[in-house]
Amino acid sequence: MDSKHRCVELNDGHVIPVLGFGTYASETVPKRMITDCTKLAIDAGFRHIDAAYLYQNEEEVGLAIQSKIADGTVKREDIFLTSKLWSTCHRQELVQPSLERSLKKLNLDYVDLYLIHFPVSLRVMEECKDAGLAKSIGVSNFNRRQLEIILNKPGLKYKPVCNQVECHPYLNQSKLLSFCKSKDIVLVAYGALGTQRYKHCVDKNTPVLLDDPVLCDMAKKHKKTPALIALRYQLQRGIVVLAKSFTEHRIKENMQVFEFQLPTEDMKVLDGLNRNLRYFAGFMFEGHPNYPFYDEY
Repeated sequence: MDSKHRCVELNDGHVIPVLGFGTYASETVPKRMITDCTKLAIDAGFRHIDAAYLYQNEEEVGLAIQSKIADGTVKREDIFLTSKLWSTCHRQELVQPSLERSLKKLNLDYVDLYLIHFPVSLRVMEECKDAGLAKSIGVSNFNRRQLEIILNKPGLKYKPVCNQVECHPYLNQSKLLSFCKSKDIVLVAYGALGTQRYKHCVDKNTPVLLDDPVLCDMAKKHKKTPALIALRYQLQRGIVVLAKSFTEHRIKENMQVFEFQLPTEDMKVLDGLNRNLRYFAGFMFEGHPNYPFYDEY
């Protein structure tokens, strides 16, 4: 990784860039746009790309990465790529083949990080790491109880390097963050700018984070956008944050998050915005014994 790309160390010795580019898109977004925007993100300076089998666009993400490698913008080792194991593939004999299918779509030999997307099963993915198909393994959408089940598993070979969860000023995950830090697990924030209000999983009546008056006033004070304030808030808390946009100027603008700092008093004000509001409730898993995944701690 180039030294100008800020990273934090994971508990297995690898490093992860603190700012990532999210690639999830609704079905209304043309597949070609995923490739174009991922290329724009790499050109803008993003080196952490977040993908998943569920997003059904790994091929398009892979095309973007291969294009930027081919034109000399980056080398493979400059890119930190995350993918995720979907919930129907947790049986032990399905885990590695699922990763291999993702790698084929991405046209890559390995991913830098492979996550269990939802805690509907608690299988580990140690064989994928041992086989060199994933440099690091972690989890997503796990609460403290579910993390402890893994951490207390007899014979655990590799503990998760990270836990990727919804996290933003309206849901600051302070208790989960403290727990993860105590276990040397990095918290990765998705939905850090609120949400694009996907109708299949988000209540349209929930407040729009980036319209929050406190956030907007702070943005004016620092001459930055509310999105940049929300992203900077997470970085200063020691959280790796994912930013997603399909607009070129916003993709470039998000890289400005490294150009300023929020004073302690502003961080405290942003802490006060927490209302434990979830945009993504995971209703698709209602009825599963691990549901709801999101008890506060």
